[in-house]
Parts: sequence; structure tokens; C-alpha cells
Amino acid sequence: MGSEADIVTVDGSNVDRYGFFCHKSKPKTAGYRQKREWLEGRFAEGLRIKIVREGGKAAGFIEYTPGEFAWRAVHAPDYLVVHCMWVVGRGKGKGYASRLLSEVIAEAQKMGKHGVAMVTSRRPWLAGSALFLKHGFEVAGEAPPSFELLVRPFGEAPRPSLPSDWERRLGEYGRGLTVVRSGQCPYLDAATEAALAAAGEVGVTGQVVEMTTAQQVQASAPSAYGVYGVVYEGRLLTYLTCGKKGIIELLGETPG
Repeated sequence: MGSEADIVTVDGSNVDRYGFFCHKSKPKTAGYRQKREWLEGRFAEGLRIKIVREGGKAAGFIEYTPGEFAWRAVHAPDYLVVHCMWVVGRGKGKGYASRLLSEVIAEAQKMGKHGVAMVTSRRPWLAGSALFLKHGFEVAGEAPPSFELLVRPFGEAPRPSLPSDWERRLGEYGRGLTVVRSGQCPYLDAATEAALAAAGEVGVTGQVVEMTTAQQVQASAPSAYGVYGVVYEGRLLTYLTCGKKGIIELLGETPG
């Protein structure tokens, strides 16, 4: 770890100084504005972002929140839940991800939490499991299509869990294409526009369901990722942020 690297904890008092890492070069986009507005209520719930800075420039981040307010489809009371972790560019390979995660684990212990949890994926977009397993996490559950719930429990604390009622959840969105989304990720605005444009191009009815609370995500999200999903005819088409062409291709692969 270079001597010039430090970690800043971002909350409501300094977010406009340090930002929230993603879309840092695009503050005028709709996605950035939606994320900034979303954070207003989340900081009051205990959400925090840690940004590792190398030579004064952001190299990676971790976003986490109390489990009661997690924007993932997970039941994790009295845990800290990591939403996202990302180290980019020249920051890779320097132990920054381990340091960020270690700080969250130490904070959870100091707060008297039961542990730390994160939904990971064997596909792109969410972090994979390797780093977490190295830090003492264990697999506490799985969900389709490729999600794992990883948990670092302290002692004999009760383990968090994932839902099992995915078919019911998917059935709630009716016919046609539905984009289920929230303001948690600044990349979701463009992804939503692309999905709706794809639906229009192939003659499919499209609609958007906006998730506005953590409780809504935990109870109704169509995947463990929670904050974004494209549902078509009762099937999870994708939770990845595809472009229009990608959504059209996925619709072409759908039976019937």
C-alpha cells in the first residue's frame, strides 16, 4: 500500500466534496443526479461510502448500510450489508479492496453488529466471491441466476438469508416488459432507457416500476440484486445493464 493512499468515509456532510465514485466525471447526467438524490435519505439510515484515494484521486470504493435498510433482496437485521465494491485502473493489485473491506468489518465489530454480508455474483456487475472468502466470509445462500449471499458472522450470530419466492415475485409484474429499478446506481438511468427503447422497437409493451424504499426492494425485487432487473412475461430477462441491442437479443431468445 503506497503511503499516499488514504481512505475517506463519505456521508451527508462531505458527499459534495468527495462524491460517490461512480459517474464522478459526469455530474450533469440524469443518473448522477438520481444517485445524489437517493443518497439524501440513505445517509440518515446509516449508509456510508468509503473511497480509497491515491495521490488525491479516487481509486476505488465500498458502499454499505445497516441490513434493515439494505437495497438488496436479503434479510440481514443487525448486519452491515455491502451494496457495492469496485477498484479500478491503476488502483488494482495494491490491496485496496482488502483494506476497504477490512475497514467495514472493523466498523461492524465496533458497532456491535452480528457481522457483514454481501450479495455476490458469478457473472459481471456485482463483485465475485473470492476476496470475501479470503476475509472469512462463508456462503449463506444462493439465488437464481448466479447470486450468492456471503456472510462474515461474528460468533454464533443468526445468519442472514435470501428469499425463495422468486416465481411469485416475477409473476407480480404482469405481461410485457417491466424495468424494475431504483436510484441506487447511477448507471441504471441509461439502462432503463435502453430497455424501454428495445421494447418499443420489437413491439413489446414496456413499463417501469420504481423501487423507492429498502423494504420494497427486500419484499418485491425480482432478483437478489434488488435495485435493477428487466422482467419479461414472468421471467427475469437480465439484471445486467444492457444496451438496446443486448435487450433485443435477449428478447429474441425468450421462448414463445
